[in-house]
Amino acid sequence: MKKQSTVMVAAKGFILLSALSLLSVSLMAFASPQAVMDLVQVKLGNTDAYSSIRGVYGGVGMTLVITLIYLMLKDARKGLAFLMLLWGFYALSRTITIFSEGALGEFGSQWLVIESVFFIIATGLFMGTRKSVPARAGLDLSVSV
Repeated sequence: MKKQSTVMVAAKGFILLSALSLLSVSLMAFASPQAVMDLVQVKLGNTDAYSSIRGVYGGVGMTLVITLIYLMLKDARKGLAFLMLLWGFYALSRTITIFSEGALGEFGSQWLVIESVFFIIATGLFMGTRKSVPARAGLDLSVSV
């Protein structure tokens, strides 16, 4: 029982860490979309570009943050499943880029490692929070003669 509660505290801490990391990018995107794009050396050239970065990194990012906080409080295991998908698909997207467009730069390589490690952590915590399922009484199909 103690191990289970320790794993659950770690799970909630990891969900919170993930939410805070997404929150920082989201807030940066709302305040200065160009600052987000400076991380990958891309210059925004028009207001549609600014609004798109605000929308995706700011708005969608904030939606993810709120969802993670809700899941952390209501069902941390579902939060971990969500993070497995999020971090896993981030890492997969970067891996596809390597095969499609070539090697990543320093930023992309660093984040590929971080996202892969976060995926592994989410997976490990997800497995560690498995609820033990009591053995079900099987249907007795034996025939007495």
